[in-house]
Amino acid sequence: MRIAVPAEVKNNENRVALTPAGADRLVSEGHRVIVQSGAGIGSSISDDAYRAAGAEIVDSAEETWAQADLLIKVKEPIAQEYGFLRDDLTLFTYLHLAADKPLTLALVEAGTTAVAYETVQLADRSLPLLVPMSEIAGRLSVTMGSYSLLRSNGGRGVLLGGIAGAPRAKTVVIGGGVAGEHAAANALGLGSRVTVVDISLPRLRELEHRYGGALETRVSSRYAIAEELADADLVIGSALIPGAAAPKLVTDDMVAGMKPGSVLVDIAIDQGGCFEGSHPTTHDDPTFAVHDSIYYCVANMPGAVPETATRALTNATLPYVSAIAGKGWEAAAAADPALAKGLNVQGGRITLPAVAEAHGLSA
Repeated sequence: MRIAVPAEVKNNENRVALTPAGADRLVSEGHRVIVQSGAGIGSSISDDAYRAAGAEIVDSAEETWAQADLLIKVKEPIAQEYGFLRDDLTLFTYLHLAADKPLTLALVEAGTTAVAYETVQLADRSLPLLVPMSEIAGRLSVTMGSYSLLRSNGGRGVLLGGIAGAPRAKTVVIGGGVAGEHAAANALGLGSRVTVVDISLPRLRELEHRYGGALETRVSSRYAIAEELADADLVIGSALIPGAAAPKLVTDDMVAGMKPGSVLVDIAIDQGGCFEGSHPTTHDDPTFAVHDSIYYCVANMPGAVPETATRALTNATLPYVSAIAGKGWEAAAAADPALAKGLNVQGGRITLPAVAEAHGLSA
């Protein structure tokens, strides 16, 4: 099979979908790997490194997409790439279609087989291809949130861990999944007081046990979230419903009652965001004001640490890429129910109900 890897074109997206080690494995399995020139530069991977692994280097995006049977990316195609979509192409990438109606319609119109990393789901309901980026986003959310809290950046001017004689800041994490746990762990590591809010009482018990009472927990409700936000300095939103639009758990009214200069980081922005006032931002212009608070809503947070993120992503995706390349999409999906759940669009129709529901379309 011809497996193609284009250069990412989203703002400040320096990740690439495949490492040379991944290319070497796929070539050793008898596949052709085609990489757009310069695709790995942002992740400190040269064209020569790909060539040494047996990949072919081509000059343009047009040529890369045109040669692909299976095209693997990091981020969803943007408008300038819609013209490359076609009905004999299998696209494997993060798609987040519930928050992107134009792309959904473009995939339907093109007839592309579109498989989303973020909806591949194991029997235990875990999301193996989302986990590594959730881990990174969770950790980065505290890094970027604490930076935004600096007075010079418009924040409250508080240090998360405080110092002798001065109080620690309070961090509220909404959603205790993978990203939320990593955010909580990083905030704790910096000395912050941390409260995790989640709908699952068993998950809260698990976190209480794991962190030995170092953090506090609350069962999620509108009342509990409003109460916790009233004295929060940093809020991390990491609520997730696989494949669906994120629930709006923080309202503008709640934010209006927060302390001036408080910071809210919306990790769920790829799926539309879990704060009412959220809209996607970029690494070039990451924040905006809502009332007297600061929102950070960068939609590709792990793109800021591409050397880490590219390798972590390939580690997770490569077995699935190998399966699709070796068997073809239909046979690979039939053999692996987890992979089958990744299918979002095929043959001109939406196959994931949550995507159809988000846009008022039929599945």
